[in-house]
Amino acid sequence: MGMIRLDKFLADMSLGTRSEVKKEIKKGSVQVNGTTVKNPECKIDTGKDLVSVKGRQVSYARLEYYMLNKPAGVVSATEDKRDKTVVDLITEKKRKDLFPVGRLDKDTEGLLLITNDGALAHELLSPRKHVDKTYFVKIKNPVSPEDVKRLENGVDIGEEKQTLPAKISRLSPERISLCLTIREGKFHQIKRMFQAVDNEVLYLKRLSMGPLDLDENLAPGEYRTLTEEEIKRLKEHAGK
Repeated sequence: MGMIRLDKFLADMSLGTRSEVKKEIKKGSVQVNGTTVKNPECKIDTGKDLVSVKGRQVSYARLEYYMLNKPAGVVSATEDKRDKTVVDLITEKKRKDLFPVGRLDKDTEGLLLITNDGALAHELLSPRKHVDKTYFVKIKNPVSPEDVKRLENGVDIGEEKQTLPAKISRLSPERISLCLTIREGKFHQIKRMFQAVDNEVLYLKRLSMGPLDLDENLAPGEYRTLTEEEIKRLKEHAGK
């Protein structure tokens, strides 16, 4: 990484938000090469300088971010004894600590974020954040206007509370394909939502998560690293 601001380094290492680590630095909790540093803008060399917070050394770990177009038949896990995992598809990975942010069902395709940034993943998956996720859905039977209203208002899928309000768009003329945006991620949620209106999901593909849209140039099973702008937007969306 080379030279970097001290506050950015600590935030990148998931020790808090930029504002949180700035407070710790100004309180005198951070040492560089054994000397207390209270200036958040102090530049450090990640390859040479030793940084510690409250006496505990902080090791530099390179954070990686990949956008994967998950194919059907692959499980959203780091390892599995029977099936290929989404992490197995990241063939250029240099780290062993990559993991998927959330999960898609084995038969579901589409956008999946693979990273080793635990703090960002925690914020994106936090129930209090209600990060929008949009899916392309094909269903067995035409969906009626009444069922559209029910799905958008929230339906009972057997949980303590009904689903949060959703948004349906790009409904096909035949009313058997659509885009559905939800703000939570319950187990098999979309399939259960359509079951609640006596319908069945035949095909499911995630198109977006928060500000991150699936790259249309990625074929199923392909991936690419996120751009700096995409990473920035994700962190801003997560409030990191």
